[in-house]
Amino acid sequence: MTQRRAAASRPGYLTGAMLALCVLLASCGEAAKLPVSAGTGPDPVLPAPVGTLLPTVNIAPAIGWAQGSTPLAVPGTQVAAFARGLDHPRWLHVLPNGDVLVAESNAPARSGDGFKGWISGLVMKRAGAGVPSANRITLLRDSDGDGIADLRSVLLAGLNSPFGMALVGDTLYVANTDAVLGFPYVTGSTEITAPGVKLVDLPGGPINHHWTKNLIANPEGSLLYVTTGSNSNVAERGMDAEEGRAAIWEVDLATRTHRLFATGLRNPNGLAWEPHRNTLWTVVNERDEIGSDLVPDYLTSVRDGDFYGWPYSYFGRHVDVRVQPQQPALVARARKPDYALGPHTASLGLASSVGTTLPAAFANGMFIGQHGSWNRRPHSGYKVIFVPFDNGKPTGEPVDVLTGFLSPDGEAYGRPVGVALDRKGALLVADDVGNTIWRVTAAAK
Repeated sequence: MTQRRAAASRPGYLTGAMLALCVLLASCGEAAKLPVSAGTGPDPVLPAPVGTLLPTVNIAPAIGWAQGSTPLAVPGTQVAAFARGLDHPRWLHVLPNGDVLVAESNAPARSGDGFKGWISGLVMKRAGAGVPSANRITLLRDSDGDGIADLRSVLLAGLNSPFGMALVGDTLYVANTDAVLGFPYVTGSTEITAPGVKLVDLPGGPINHHWTKNLIANPEGSLLYVTTGSNSNVAERGMDAEEGRAAIWEVDLATRTHRLFATGLRNPNGLAWEPHRNTLWTVVNERDEIGSDLVPDYLTSVRDGDFYGWPYSYFGRHVDVRVQPQQPALVARARKPDYALGPHTASLGLASSVGTTLPAAFANGMFIGQHGSWNRRPHSGYKVIFVPFDNGKPTGEPVDVLTGFLSPDGEAYGRPVGVALDRKGALLVADDVGNTIWRVTAAAK
């Protein structure tokens, strides 16, 4: 089915010239009426959509960290740089021997995205995401155990906007933007020169709107789950352009075949297992251009065959009237996500806290890296939060773990992305604007 849309005639769909004006102004559009907390939790407030002449553009210009400065850690913890001077570090994977892998990566070159896409690129550049992709995975090793990486080596080079990583047996799987590749790995290796073997192609193409592809292995090591974000905001390019997208794939390692595990997820990124119930969880970036208060990003468990609404509805069965024609039968079975994370927070990173050596309050739940908004007034995100769990489900209010990424003037010192626990149970955070991996530990007594 192909959707047709009279873009210029609908609120929230704007000409390139209008969007260019927003960029020149650096901030435009309506301000939020509700606090971020209203759009957080299992039952977020979902006000009526807002149609405006201009989209909300509120960029936090990237300025980086001053010498010696750090984010602010929650009381009872402390933060220090594990590694500095990286090139747009996005994602993390900790190997069994304690080595830390970092995907230094950014969006691939695009074509065919039109004038609006070009303007969007200018927005991302101002927000610190306009640098060329280093296209490599770097290995960091703390050989003396002092909490600072003292060995740095390029493990893999010449990749194509890599993101997710998973070690299964003696194979390191890497999610490029257009394919999953497998590389031979030997414990302790600091460089892999063997070519990758393609496991499966992923949706890419000249537009490739949501380029980040993440993956995680099941506990048995027989399957990979792979995220594929949508190719648009709300399918304005038609559903043909969304083939295989807005979904989580299940990939069989033995047969190299895949199927759609869950669909209707606009832009899923982080993946983590909740170990007490062995349930897969993800964080999802929701749609834009219907106001600063809509739509909350979310954290949810993911079940086989579930549909989560995109593009026809959001947060369950709240219909997005911009999408025509509608699919009432699909909307009727849209699953409501488990836990909202606030509108436009760009929640990307996800890691189970089980096994952490941070204070006991963080023993059971999920750490989430919120990259931060560029399209909300005031800003949202720009921090790492903790969502506590009980009996396998989120419970209570989120806790700010790492903050201080924004200056008082709304400039970005850094933007947190991937999160992971290291072998000692400390929390690692990839900061792609600050070009740093931060390490959060329990405060010294």
